Amino acid sequence: MGIIDERRAVIQPLNKVWYKGKVSAIDMLRLDMLHPVISGNKWYKLRLNLAWAQDHGRQTVVTFGGAWSNHLVATAFAARQFGIKSVGIVRGVQESLTQTLKDCREYGMELIFVSREDYALRHQPEWAEDMVRHFDEIYIIPEGGANERGRMGAGLIKRFITDSYTHVIQAVGTGTTMAGLRNALPVAQYMMGVVPMKHAGEQSHYISAHTDADMAGSWEMLAEPLGGGFGKWNDTLTGFMNEFYTDNQIPLDVVYTSKMMYKVKALLDDNHFSSCDRILCIHSGGLQGNVSVKDKLVY
Repeated sequence: MGIIDERRAVIQPLNKVWYKGKVSAIDMLRLDMLHPVISGNKWYKLRLNLAWAQDHGRQTVVTFGGAWSNHLVATAFAARQFGIKSVGIVRGVQESLTQTLKDCREYGMELIFVSREDYALRHQPEWAEDMVRHFDEIYIIPEGGANERGRMGAGLIKRFITDSYTHVIQAVGTGTTMAGLRNALPVAQYMMGVVPMKHAGEQSHYISAHTDADMAGSWEMLAEPLGGGFGKWNDTLTGFMNEFYTDNQIPLDVVYTSKMMYKVKALLDDNHFSSCDRILCIHSGGLQGNVSVKDKLVY
Protein backbone atom coordinates (compact mmCIF):
# COMPACT_ATOMS: atom_id res chain seq x y z
CA MET A 1 0.00 0.00 0.00
CA GLY A 2 1.16 3.53 -0.75
CA ILE A 3 0.97 4.82 2.81
CA ILE A 4 4.62 5.81 3.12
CA ASP A 5 6.87 7.48 0.58
CA GLU A 6 10.31 6.30 1.66
CA ARG A 7 11.95 8.95 -0.51
CA ARG A 8 11.09 11.42 2.24
CA ALA A 9 13.76 9.93 4.50
CA VAL A 10 17.11 11.65 4.04
CA ILE A 11 20.64 11.36 5.40
CA GLN A 12 21.52 14.72 6.96
CA PRO A 13 25.10 15.55 7.97
CA LEU A 14 25.53 17.11 11.39
CA ASN A 15 27.35 20.39 11.75
CA LYS A 16 31.07 19.75 12.32
CA VAL A 17 30.99 22.41 15.00
CA TRP A 18 28.70 20.18 17.04
CA TYR A 19 31.07 17.21 17.11
CA LYS A 20 34.23 19.35 17.02
CA GLY A 21 35.90 17.23 14.36
CA LYS A 22 36.45 14.39 16.83
CA VAL A 23 35.31 11.87 14.21
CA SER A 24 35.38 11.84 10.43
CA ALA A 25 31.62 12.49 10.16
CA ILE A 26 28.31 12.12 11.97
CA ASP A 27 25.15 11.86 9.89
CA MET A 28 21.54 11.38 10.91
CA LEU A 29 19.04 9.16 9.11
CA ARG A 30 15.88 11.27 9.25
CA LEU A 31 13.21 8.58 9.51
CA ASP A 32 11.13 11.18 11.33
CA MET A 33 10.43 12.71 7.92
CA LEU A 34 8.70 9.60 6.53
CA HIS A 35 5.22 10.54 7.75
CA PRO A 36 3.72 13.00 10.26
CA VAL A 37 2.05 10.20 12.27
CA ILE A 38 3.64 6.86 11.34
CA SER A 39 7.08 8.35 11.76
CA GLY A 40 10.49 6.87 12.26
CA ASN A 41 10.88 3.16 12.89
CA LYS A 42 7.20 2.64 13.73
CA TRP A 43 6.25 2.05 10.10
CA TYR A 44 8.87 -0.66 9.68
CA LYS A 45 7.77 -2.53 12.81
CA LEU A 46 4.11 -2.34 11.77
CA ARG A 47 4.11 -2.88 8.02
CA LEU A 48 4.61 -6.67 7.95
CA ASN A 49 2.32 -7.17 10.95
CA LEU A 50 -0.54 -5.24 9.35
CA ALA A 51 0.01 -6.84 5.95
CA TRP A 52 -0.20 -10.29 7.57
CA ALA A 53 -3.40 -9.35 9.43
CA GLN A 54 -4.97 -8.06 6.24
CA ASP A 55 -3.92 -11.09 4.16
CA HIS A 56 -5.33 -13.47 6.77
CA GLY A 57 -8.68 -11.75 7.20
CA ARG A 58 -8.09 -10.44 10.71
CA GLN A 59 -10.62 -7.70 11.40
CA THR A 60 -9.01 -6.21 14.51
CA VAL A 61 -5.43 -5.60 15.63
CA VAL A 62 -4.77 -5.25 19.34
CA THR A 63 -1.67 -3.67 20.80
CA PHE A 64 -0.31 -2.05 23.95
CA GLY A 65 1.24 1.18 25.16
CA GLY A 66 1.33 4.06 27.61
CA ALA A 67 -0.46 7.38 27.57
CA TRP A 68 2.15 8.99 25.29
CA SER A 69 2.91 5.93 23.18
CA ASN A 70 4.19 6.64 19.66
CA HIS A 71 3.47 2.99 18.88
CA LEU A 72 -0.22 3.29 19.78
CA VAL A 73 -0.89 6.35 17.64
CA ALA A 74 1.08 4.95 14.71
CA THR A 75 -0.85 1.67 14.92
CA ALA A 76 -4.18 3.52 15.04
CA PHE A 77 -3.40 5.52 11.92
CA ALA A 78 -1.78 2.70 9.96
CA ALA A 79 -4.51 0.18 10.80
CA ARG A 80 -7.12 2.62 9.50
CA GLN A 81 -5.19 2.86 6.22
CA PHE A 82 -5.23 -0.93 5.96
CA GLY A 83 -8.98 -1.01 6.67
CA ILE A 84 -8.53 -2.83 9.98
CA LYS A 85 -10.05 -1.94 13.35
CA SER A 86 -7.56 -1.18 16.12
CA VAL A 87 -7.73 -1.61 19.88
CA GLY A 88 -5.18 -0.19 22.29
CA ILE A 89 -4.69 -1.57 25.79
CA VAL A 90 -3.35 1.40 27.73
CA ARG A 91 -1.17 1.27 30.83
CA GLY A 92 -2.77 3.11 33.75
CA VAL A 93 -6.19 4.64 34.31
CA GLN A 94 -6.37 8.13 32.80
CA GLU A 95 -8.39 10.90 34.46
CA SER A 96 -8.10 12.84 31.22
CA LEU A 97 -6.80 11.82 27.81
CA THR A 98 -3.36 12.90 26.67
CA GLN A 99 -3.13 14.41 23.21
CA THR A 100 -1.65 11.12 22.01
CA LEU A 101 -4.68 9.16 23.19
CA LYS A 102 -7.02 11.76 21.73
CA ASP A 103 -5.28 11.26 18.41
CA CYS A 104 -5.63 7.48 18.76
CA ARG A 105 -9.38 7.85 19.16
CA GLU A 106 -9.55 10.28 16.26
CA TYR A 107 -7.91 7.63 14.08
CA GLY A 108 -10.49 5.08 15.16
CA MET A 109 -8.71 3.18 17.91
CA GLU A 110 -10.79 1.84 20.78
CA LEU A 111 -8.97 2.30 24.07
CA ILE A 112 -9.08 -0.10 27.02
CA PHE A 113 -7.45 1.16 30.23
CA VAL A 114 -5.93 -1.27 32.70
CA SER A 115 -4.03 -0.88 35.94
CA ARG A 116 -0.25 -0.98 35.87
CA GLU A 117 -0.42 -4.32 37.68
CA ASP A 118 -2.65 -5.81 35.00
CA TYR A 119 -0.58 -4.25 32.24
CA ALA A 120 2.42 -6.21 33.48
CA LEU A 121 0.56 -9.35 32.31
CA ARG A 122 0.49 -8.20 28.66
CA HIS A 123 3.09 -10.77 27.58
CA GLN A 124 0.76 -13.62 28.61
CA PRO A 125 -1.29 -14.52 25.49
CA GLU A 126 -4.22 -15.85 27.50
CA TRP A 127 -4.58 -12.59 29.45
CA ALA A 128 -4.42 -10.44 26.32
CA GLU A 129 -6.89 -12.59 24.43
CA ASP A 130 -9.32 -12.54 27.37
CA MET A 131 -9.18 -8.74 27.41
CA VAL A 132 -10.45 -8.53 23.82
CA ARG A 133 -12.41 -11.76 23.41
CA HIS A 134 -15.55 -9.83 22.36
CA PHE A 135 -13.85 -8.62 19.15
CA ASP A 136 -13.92 -10.72 15.98
CA GLU A 137 -10.85 -12.15 14.27
CA ILE A 138 -8.18 -10.43 16.36
CA TYR A 139 -4.45 -10.25 15.74
CA ILE A 140 -2.27 -9.22 18.67
CA ILE A 141 0.79 -7.05 17.99
CA PRO A 142 3.10 -6.87 21.04
CA GLU A 143 4.05 -3.52 22.54
CA GLY A 144 6.48 -1.77 20.21
CA GLY A 145 5.85 -4.35 17.48
CA ALA A 146 8.19 -6.71 19.32
CA ASN A 147 7.70 -9.92 17.34
CA GLU A 148 9.35 -11.64 14.40
CA ARG A 149 7.46 -9.60 11.81
CA GLY A 150 8.40 -6.41 13.63
CA ARG A 151 12.06 -7.38 13.64
CA MET A 152 12.01 -8.39 9.99
CA GLY A 153 10.36 -5.11 9.08
CA ALA A 154 12.94 -3.17 11.07
CA GLY A 155 15.67 -4.92 9.13
CA LEU A 156 14.41 -3.18 6.00
CA ILE A 157 15.88 0.08 7.34
CA LYS A 158 19.17 -1.37 6.12
CA ARG A 159 18.36 -0.04 2.64
CA PHE A 160 19.28 3.47 3.80
CA ILE A 161 22.64 2.54 5.35
CA THR A 162 25.80 2.32 3.25
CA ASP A 163 28.89 0.35 4.21
CA SER A 164 30.84 3.59 4.71
CA TYR A 165 29.65 3.91 8.33
CA THR A 166 31.72 2.30 11.07
CA HIS A 167 29.04 2.84 13.73
CA VAL A 168 25.24 2.86 13.67
CA ILE A 169 23.61 4.33 16.76
CA GLN A 170 19.93 4.28 17.70
CA ALA A 171 17.65 4.84 20.65
CA VAL A 172 16.14 1.65 22.06
CA GLY A 173 12.75 0.97 23.62
CA THR A 174 11.77 -2.68 23.33
CA GLY A 175 14.87 -3.56 21.31
CA THR A 176 12.85 -4.67 18.28
CA THR A 177 14.41 -2.29 15.78
CA MET A 178 17.94 -2.86 16.98
CA ALA A 179 17.58 -6.65 16.87
CA GLY A 180 16.16 -6.58 13.36
CA LEU A 181 18.71 -4.12 12.07
CA ARG A 182 21.63 -5.87 13.79
CA ASN A 183 20.76 -9.06 11.91
CA ALA A 184 20.44 -7.18 8.61
CA LEU A 185 23.63 -5.07 8.69
CA PRO A 186 27.15 -6.36 8.07
CA VAL A 187 28.84 -7.54 11.25
CA ALA A 188 31.66 -5.05 10.61
CA GLN A 189 29.29 -2.15 11.31
CA TYR A 190 29.27 -1.74 15.06
CA MET A 191 25.86 -0.96 16.58
CA MET A 192 25.23 1.02 19.74
CA GLY A 193 21.84 1.25 21.40
CA VAL A 194 20.94 3.99 23.86
CA VAL A 195 18.18 3.13 26.34
CA PRO A 196 16.49 6.20 27.92
CA MET A 197 16.21 4.40 31.24
CA LYS A 198 18.31 3.72 34.32
CA HIS A 199 19.21 0.21 33.21
CA ALA A 200 19.53 -1.55 29.85
CA GLY A 201 19.50 -5.17 31.02
CA GLU A 202 16.07 -6.09 29.67
CA GLN A 203 16.83 -4.70 26.23
CA SER A 204 20.25 -6.37 26.16
CA HIS A 205 18.65 -9.70 26.96
CA TYR A 206 16.05 -9.24 24.22
CA ILE A 207 18.64 -8.41 21.58
CA SER A 208 20.89 -11.29 22.63
CA ALA A 209 17.93 -13.65 22.30
CA HIS A 210 16.91 -12.40 18.85
CA THR A 211 20.15 -11.81 16.98
CA ASP A 212 22.30 -14.26 15.09
CA ALA A 213 25.12 -15.90 17.03
CA ASP A 214 27.80 -14.39 14.79
CA MET A 215 26.63 -10.90 15.80
CA ALA A 216 27.85 -11.31 19.37
CA GLY A 217 30.44 -8.67 20.14
CA SER A 218 29.25 -6.39 17.33
CA TRP A 219 26.87 -4.33 19.47
CA GLU A 220 26.48 -2.81 22.90
CA MET A 221 23.74 -1.20 24.96
CA LEU A 222 24.13 2.02 26.94
CA ALA A 223 21.73 3.57 29.46
CA GLU A 224 21.02 7.30 29.54
CA PRO A 225 18.52 8.16 32.33
CA LEU A 226 18.99 11.95 32.14
CA GLY A 227 15.98 13.58 33.75
CA GLY A 228 15.26 10.65 36.04
CA GLY A 229 14.41 7.74 33.78
CA PHE A 230 12.05 6.74 31.00
CA GLY A 231 9.75 9.51 29.82
CA LYS A 232 11.24 11.97 32.31
CA TRP A 233 13.08 15.16 31.49
CA ASN A 234 14.67 18.20 33.06
CA ASP A 235 15.94 21.59 31.95
CA THR A 236 19.32 20.12 31.06
CA LEU A 237 17.68 17.84 28.50
CA THR A 238 15.40 20.47 26.94
CA GLY A 239 18.31 22.90 26.87
CA PHE A 240 20.36 20.30 25.01
CA MET A 241 17.49 19.75 22.55
CA ASN A 242 17.39 23.48 21.80
CA GLU A 243 21.17 23.68 21.34
CA PHE A 244 21.16 20.64 19.06
CA TYR A 245 18.41 22.18 16.94
CA THR A 246 20.26 25.50 16.72
CA ASP A 247 23.44 23.75 15.56
CA ASN A 248 21.90 21.16 13.23
CA GLN A 249 18.32 22.22 12.40
CA ILE A 250 17.06 18.80 13.47
CA PRO A 251 14.26 18.47 16.04
CA LEU A 252 14.71 15.71 18.62
CA ASP A 253 11.98 14.07 20.68
CA VAL A 254 12.04 14.34 24.45
CA VAL A 255 11.83 10.59 25.17
CA TYR A 256 14.22 8.81 22.82
CA THR A 257 16.38 10.68 20.31
CA SER A 258 17.28 13.55 22.65
CA LYS A 259 18.81 11.14 25.15
CA MET A 260 20.49 9.21 22.35
CA MET A 261 22.25 12.33 21.09
CA TYR A 262 23.04 13.48 24.63
CA LYS A 263 24.86 10.17 25.13
CA VAL A 264 26.63 10.52 21.77
CA LYS A 265 27.85 13.97 22.80
CA ALA A 266 29.14 12.58 26.11
CA LEU A 267 30.99 9.81 24.25
CA LEU A 268 32.55 12.36 21.92
CA ASP A 269 33.64 14.49 24.84
CA ASP A 270 35.26 11.40 26.39
CA ASN A 271 37.12 10.66 23.12
CA HIS A 272 35.38 7.30 22.89
CA PHE A 273 35.60 7.17 19.09
CA SER A 274 38.51 7.19 16.67
CA SER A 275 39.09 10.25 14.50
CA CYS A 276 38.49 8.11 11.39
CA ASP A 277 35.10 6.78 12.52
CA ARG A 278 31.99 7.59 10.50
CA ILE A 279 28.82 7.50 12.56
CA LEU A 280 25.19 7.22 11.51
CA CYS A 281 22.55 8.08 14.12
CA ILE A 282 18.98 6.97 13.41
CA HIS A 283 16.17 9.43 14.13
CA SER A 284 13.29 7.18 15.16
CA GLY A 285 10.61 9.88 15.06
CA GLY A 286 8.19 10.34 17.95
CA LEU A 287 8.09 14.12 17.75
CA GLN A 288 4.40 14.11 18.67
CA GLY A 289 5.48 13.43 22.25
CA ASN A 290 7.06 16.90 22.45
CA VAL A 291 3.67 18.46 23.10
CA SER A 292 4.39 17.88 26.79
CA VAL A 293 7.43 20.23 26.65
CA LYS A 294 6.47 22.53 23.79
CA ASP A 295 6.81 25.64 25.96
CA LYS A 296 10.46 24.68 26.64
CA LEU A 297 11.52 24.24 23.01
CA VAL A 298 12.51 26.71 20.29
CA TYR A 299 10.97 24.53 17.55
